[in-house]
Amino acid sequence: MELETQLRNFILENYLFTDDQSALNNSDSFLDKGIIDSTGILELIFFIEEKFNVKVEDEEMVPENLDSVDNVVKYVKSKS
Repeated sequence: MELETQLRNFILENYLFTDDQSALNNSDSFLDKGIIDSTGILELIFFIEEKFNVKVEDEEMVPENLDSVDNVVKYVKSKS
């Protein structure tokens, strides 16, 4: 399954509790829209590390990398 699809499904199922793809735009800010809180970001990081075999360094835990589907996809691709 494609990176974007896996990530979208994870966010939809674990934070929005739906499988309705229209509930999330790839550019939606997880924090600004209240989709994920600080604990949720840690869960997202664990998911990224486990699913995509990417090590997220402390200095990389910034909104530019982790605050939307688009940002996460771009970040993970830059690490592979």
